[in-house]
Amino acid sequence: MLYTHALVAAPALSLGRLRPLAPLLGDPRRGMTGIFLQLSRVLPDEYPLRAGVRYYLGEEHGFARLVDFGMIVPRLRRLYEWSAAELSAPGLLDCVRDGALTYAWPFEDRHVWDPPRSVLLPVIHRLLP
Repeated sequence: MLYTHALVAAPALSLGRLRPLAPLLGDPRRGMTGIFLQLSRVLPDEYPLRAGVRYYLGEEHGFARLVDFGMIVPRLRRLYEWSAAELSAPGLLDCVRDGALTYAWPFEDRHVWDPPRSVLLPVIHRLLP
């Protein structure tokens, strides 16, 4: 949800040189927002997690993984810094460490944020530096 907020309120942060598209993609009156909301099908209902990390990653859809690893993970720290300032919630910075999210599992399990093998991820990284 932090990323969808950034699409509208911080387009350069969220989409880099494709920033003119960001407000359209993040506009809740348009269909793209629904795609982000449908990703909640694989989000846990409660924390701490009951199942292991591999279970949740296995449930994630291909498009969601492209969004996560192609667009969000490369901007993770900046996204959380911006969100913490924007929302006046400095505690958000405790949820990310060295490029890994730490609110759902320990930092020691950060390997889950290593990008999967994909021919599309390098293309996305070139398009959205």
